[in-house]
Formats: sequence, structure tokens, C-alpha cells
Amino acid sequence: MREPSVLKAWVSAQIATLPKSDGLKSSQPFNLKTQEQEQEHEFSFSLIAGDASPRKYYRVLVPLTGAFPARNLIAVDAPSSEKTPEFLHIRQLFETESIRVPALIAADAEAGFLLLEDLGDDVLLPVLSEHSAGAWYAMALNALNQLAAIPNATAALPLYDATKLQTELDLFRDWFVPKLLGISWTTAFEQSFSDLSRCLVDNAIQQPQVVVHRDFHSRNLMVVQNEELAVIDFQDAVLGPITYDPVSLLKDCYVHWPRRQQLSWLLDHKRLLTEQHRLEAVGDNTFVMWFDLMGLQRHIKVLGIFARLSLRDGKPAYLNDLPLVLAYVEEVLAIYAPSIDAVAAFRTLFDEQVLPVCQHQSWYRQVKLT
Repeated sequence: MREPSVLKAWVSAQIATLPKSDGLKSSQPFNLKTQEQEQEHEFSFSLIAGDASPRKYYRVLVPLTGAFPARNLIAVDAPSSEKTPEFLHIRQLFETESIRVPALIAADAEAGFLLLEDLGDDVLLPVLSEHSAGAWYAMALNALNQLAAIPNATAALPLYDATKLQTELDLFRDWFVPKLLGISWTTAFEQSFSDLSRCLVDNAIQQPQVVVHRDFHSRNLMVVQNEELAVIDFQDAVLGPITYDPVSLLKDCYVHWPRRQQLSWLLDHKRLLTEQHRLEAVGDNTFVMWFDLMGLQRHIKVLGIFARLSLRDGKPAYLNDLPLVLAYVEEVLAIYAPSIDAVAAFRTLFDEQVLPVCQHQSWYRQVKLT
């Protein structure tokens, strides 16, 4: 990882080009300035908490001077693995469709440097309550409705295809079961997991394909001025199943809502999509099954991701969120085991071999879904 001074020098160069009014965007190639030039544009530069990625975020506070108004910005140092060109493309795509995203001040895609509008520190999660959730979720689902309206042909996004969906599921086999839990991956596990994977991948592919954020949840939605929601962390957007983002939101890995409420929000969303001709007529039961099985794919993947974040990336705090994810998996396995053979077989192995080991982990707690 580069020294912060390299990004700071680039930020200084960009601040030198900023107009006197806020909100205008510029993009200058990286040119390391001398120390004397950097000092001409004083600003504070401090590391802030990031996300699950290796990106580093810095808050830039530019004080009021005779030439510039005071402003707050976010500087990002993203390694080459972190899809900076994709971030810039998707940010522009979303902004064009009137989806609130951070304004772009400057970018050097090759270096992986970004200078963005500072949206503050208020993610949606802590402001959600039984009384406030309805209004916030209506706003969030409206954003998903806007995403679904973007024509696939003009979005220029990769497909969330069978290979990608399976690669994500394999994180469970590679990280959660053998490495976090220490369970041997047997032939019986492989057969059952393969059958379930085919079922879940088929469910995803048969759905209408739309623009999908791919991590649309309460920690990636920011509450900004005038109680507006802004969307962040969208660089992995794809063309994928129409229920993927709704299940990310309504079966959030960080907050749980009663199933009756989840399905009420979901079917309201479905009716709006249908009325606005973004979804052809499909029965409520089918749409709910799409949603549930899509959630099972996502949550099996997340078990692997959270295990990897802890074991490989040194971020053990994510283990605290595993109990809710496990509860989501158990719930869907129980609902569909009577009607889908692949789900029934996997449920047997999961209940007999995985859950008992989970229950002896330091991070485990029982979560009862309502």
C-alpha cells in the first residue's frame, strides 16, 4: 500500500484547480507537487473507517480562505483490484438516472485516486426503527425501481452469470466450512452442495435481469441533507436477478425485520415494478420464491465472505454478524425443504453437521426470526 503522502500530494494538486464555488467537478492527471506548492493549499487529511475492502478513505477539510469556501471532501486510495474505472462508470450511470451518489470532484483512474463529495458519517442502519423503517425503505426501494428502469443495453455492465454466482457460493465451501469451522468437506457435502447450487443458480438466471447494485443494504445507504438517501459502494454493479437488491435490503445482514413486514415491502415493490412495466406479470408466490432462494444464495455466499474477512483480512468483527446470516439460511431451508429436494438434502447436512459446530464458536448466539 502506498504512503498516505502520495495521495495527499495528489489531493493538494486537485484542490489547486478547484473553482471558488462548490460542486463543480474537475479531473486532473496525477502530478506530484513540490512541498512548497502543497503548502499553498492547506487542508487537514485524516484516515476514517473504511469498509470490507482494502480501499482507504481520508476526510479532507479545506478551511475557509480568501480564495475558497470551506468544504469537506473524501479522498480515496484504491488498489488496482478495487475497480476504480468501474466505480467511475457506474457513478456516472446512476447520477444520470437521478440516483443520489457522491459528486465527483477529481479522479485518476490509473492511480486509483478519487476525490469525492463528503456525504458525512450517517449510514441508514442506526436511524432505522420500527416507526421510521417504512419511510426509509420506501425511499430505498424507489431507488431500486430507478435502477430497474435503466435499459440493460445502455448500462454497459457485466452479466451476473452462472459462473459468477457459483464462484460466490464456493466461498462457503472454501472458507466457512473447512477454514472457519474446521469441518472436513466430504463427498456427501460436495454432492448436496452441488445440487443446491444448481437450484439456486437456476433460480437467479430465470428471473428478469436488471441493473443490480449487488450490496444494497443499510450500511451502503447514507442519510444526507433533507433526509435524502444516497447510494455508495456500487463499483460491483451488474446485470442480474430482479430480486437480488431487494433481498440485500430486506434481509439485511446487519438488521432483521419480521418476515411479514419483509414480504409486505417486497410485494409493494413488485406491484410498482409491474405497474411501471418494469416487470411482466408474475404471481406473488413465484416472486417470493425468487426472493427467498436468491437470499439463500446471497447468505451462503456471505457466510464465506465473513469467514474470509476474519481469517485472511484480519477483520474478525464480521464474525459477530454471522448468527443473523445463519438464521436467514435456516429459515429458507425450512420453508422450501418440503417442496425442493435439493434444499431438503442440504438442510439435513447443514442441521446435522454445520450448526452443531457453529453453536460451539465464540461468536455464536441464537437468533430467532419472527
